[in-house]
Amino acid sequence: MMIYRIRQITRTLQDLVTQFPVVVLSGARQVGKSTLLTHAFPAYKQVTFDPAQDIGNARSDPELFLNSNPAPLILDEIQYAPELVAVIKRRVDQNRAPGQYILTGSQQWAVLKTANESLAGRAVFLELEGFSLAEIAQVPTNWIDRYLSDPTQFVQGACARFPSIPSVYEFLYRGSLPEATSMPLKFLRRFHDSYLTTYIERDVRLLAEIEDRQLFGRFTQLIAALTSQEINHSQLGRELGISYKTAQRWLRILRDTFQWIEIPAYHNNPLKRASGKSKGYIADTGLACALQRISSPAALAGHPLTGALFESAVGAEIRKQMASLTAPARTHHWRTFAGAEVDLLLERDGVFFPIEIRLASRPNRGDTRGIRAFRESHSHLRIAQGLIIAPAEEKIQVSDTEWVLPWDTV
Repeated sequence: MMIYRIRQITRTLQDLVTQFPVVVLSGARQVGKSTLLTHAFPAYKQVTFDPAQDIGNARSDPELFLNSNPAPLILDEIQYAPELVAVIKRRVDQNRAPGQYILTGSQQWAVLKTANESLAGRAVFLELEGFSLAEIAQVPTNWIDRYLSDPTQFVQGACARFPSIPSVYEFLYRGSLPEATSMPLKFLRRFHDSYLTTYIERDVRLLAEIEDRQLFGRFTQLIAALTSQEINHSQLGRELGISYKTAQRWLRILRDTFQWIEIPAYHNNPLKRASGKSKGYIADTGLACALQRISSPAALAGHPLTGALFESAVGAEIRKQMASLTAPARTHHWRTFAGAEVDLLLERDGVFFPIEIRLASRPNRGDTRGIRAFRESHSHLRIAQGLIIAPAEEKIQVSDTEWVLPWDTV
């Protein structure tokens, strides 16, 4: 039996329920949505829907279902009973009391666009990903909050590291799905293969008409190999012999089922020398390792994809920490056509926070060239001290304005 791990967004979720009539918690399958809600709201009745069975006649008679299951109520995997959304909207319009319904879903398309009416203006949305490092170690911390609040104090202050987490290679190989973080390594391949099969055969089949699911599986494998890169739909199509529009549609399916994350480019440059393409990340590095047939944590040493997987994992860690903030930063990436780039560019309160991610134990001043190029080309902006996040042993200063930060900082 798995030990329950407290999630970082628990307090945020509970606070939102006290203010809004409907809260929607979305995220990929098996990231722990139902478990979180069971522990955070023990007094709520919970109903889990199924694609093959009309639970409680919710689809055939949604009015009667809600009459029989009064609020407060958790409706798990709402995409399998989309008929309920319009009825919930009408009821909330008549009674705006907070905390009536908590909805979960593993498909953005269904959660946000289901039926003929949206809950926009009546609901607040929150996304859950896999375990963060703090959740694995069960140490309550959020370094990104400290960095965004006072970057000068953050870089000059002491730096503690998590005492008991996997090595960087094992962390990438396991990924962050709750069950995978504690499972014996010898079973991980079967777990991830089963997950991917269920995902394609169940979630994707229900979300869209895809005649060749084997080809879609190959598309997913290709996408995993392109994590941490700018997105080129034409290239994706050529690789598999599918059209540009099909590549766009399939990538949208991966986004809508929370398997693929995209961040926009920052290109507020009058000279237009910066790329405008979004950058994409596989949501879970453990699934990426399974898709690429990487056999063990040790096999990641020297593998050509490891650096990109590390960037994907660090980006996910920052997203998970920001999910619990009252005012999270906007996230961009930046790259010039000449090759200078900043992996992550956070923006809050008119201040920009540049972050480089390097799979190197001893990054140096040379690794700050992208941040320095951004400072030089955007001298009119307020730019905070920059970070190079790496598997380093300690926080060290490598230039006047940049510091190396260990990836496992508390």
